[in-house]
Amino acid sequence: MTSSTKQAKKGKVVLAYSGGLDTSVAIPWLMEQGYEVVTMTADVGQQADNMDEINEKAIRTGAVTAHMLDLRRDLIEKFLWPGLKANAMYEGVYPLNSAYSRPIIAQALVHIAQVEGAVAIAHGCTGKGQDQVRIEVCANALDPTLDVLAPVRDWHMTREEEMAYAELHNVPVPTTRKSPYSLDDNIWGRSCECGVLEDPWNTPPTGAYGLTVDPVDAPDKPEKIEITFEQGIPVAIDGKPMDGIELITHLNKLAGSHGIGRIDMVENRLVGFKSREVYECPAATVLLAAHKALETITLAKDVMRTKADLEKKFAELTYEGYWFSPLMEAIQCFMDKTQETVNGVVRVRLYKGSAVVEGMKSDSAIYRYDLATYSEGDAFDHTSAVGFIKVWGLPIKTWTQTHEKGNVSFENATDAKLTPDTVIIKAS
Repeated sequence: MTSSTKQAKKGKVVLAYSGGLDTSVAIPWLMEQGYEVVTMTADVGQQADNMDEINEKAIRTGAVTAHMLDLRRDLIEKFLWPGLKANAMYEGVYPLNSAYSRPIIAQALVHIAQVEGAVAIAHGCTGKGQDQVRIEVCANALDPTLDVLAPVRDWHMTREEEMAYAELHNVPVPTTRKSPYSLDDNIWGRSCECGVLEDPWNTPPTGAYGLTVDPVDAPDKPEKIEITFEQGIPVAIDGKPMDGIELITHLNKLAGSHGIGRIDMVENRLVGFKSREVYECPAATVLLAAHKALETITLAKDVMRTKADLEKKFAELTYEGYWFSPLMEAIQCFMDKTQETVNGVVRVRLYKGSAVVEGMKSDSAIYRYDLATYSEGDAFDHTSAVGFIKVWGLPIKTWTQTHEKGNVSFENATDAKLTPDTVIIKAS
């Protein structure tokens, strides 16, 4: 691993660089393999105190060029909002915060590679996780001519060996791990795994959370907000227009202060095993609840039913790294069409870990009071029900009449019959 054998020059490689131990050590390792290293650091809204120092550190470690890209707006507009339109939650629970950032990181790597004339891109994913799949599949979809390297997957070093390698090559890295967990975050949420969380019997400790307060310690007084949507996209809170970055940041802080957005689940990993994950997605939790509720009054029944099936597929494709696929493109076209009428305001109550929709209004609503009410003003023609019921029930009636003499019985039909234990009370 530490061989100083001269390697033939192979050209430039663009490394997805975070400044942590794995990607810092990857710079000299790739140089030993004969590459000139260019780094690409993506700002996707993660909580980091040293973003300004990362490029400088990359250069000190041996990179020939260091790029820092603010991808927050693109992440929101090209990934998060399409996901919100699709009410996308993997296995009905996970809002896909980490999964959304991988295709945009792959896209940025490919872009920088093309600008720099690189022959390869590289990432710091291990051989066990699913992020390696997402990044590599997305990169192959965008530019199949680029090689994709995975130093951490290939070198088989333990953390202690990485630290020794870093010291040998004068790579500045933290000497101790600040957290026993594996953390990943962006503007849509935070994921936490490893440590005591690997035993699903253990309760997540306080240290596993960083964006939300414990609901027990949240304010005792509920707080209500109104979210305005235009074509499925949130554009204002309490009547104040906000862009995507401001709106999500505001909601993360507000909902997080009420303990909203904590998710503890065992999910089915793409790579074949189950994993216990703790997520925090305050803004995503509120927005998904509000958006889904608004659709109930603005979308037709058959559209909603068809959309529900495609929402599940959308989430699976995102989770599995198939963002840049023909099927995903087609599904997004469908979702965009459905959102043309998803306009209105949703009132949400935030209280001790829950985000409850309390009211909705929309000029695009197909909910009509005069059809729904049982009170004065009822415009529904009750007499039309007689003919409708006859036509609706005709197939079942015809079947029963046709097979009556054949003594045909339906499964569980006996459940509807009276038994000796049945008590019948008759008026005297």
